[in-house]
Amino acid sequence: MDLNHFKRQLLVEIKNLLKEYAGQPTKKWLKSKDVMTLLHISPATLQTFRDNGTVPFKKGGIIIYDSLSIQKILES
Repeated sequence: MDLNHFKRQLLVEIKNLLKEYAGQPTKKWLKSKDVMTLLHISPATLQTFRDNGTVPFKKGGIIIYDSLSIQKILES
């Protein structure tokens, strides 16, 4: 599968998810498992995204992600 095809498929899935959750309150912060579910990625891919700056995050006792940043990634 080429990269453009993958991106188009991912966009369709993201749009479907956004429609599904439209109007529902969103959380300000997401945990890693939530981000992996939204992006359909593995823990290793999420780690790579953190390492290369693709996904902004904050680290305290746990790693959290700003839901608005994740939404912007999905829309871009």
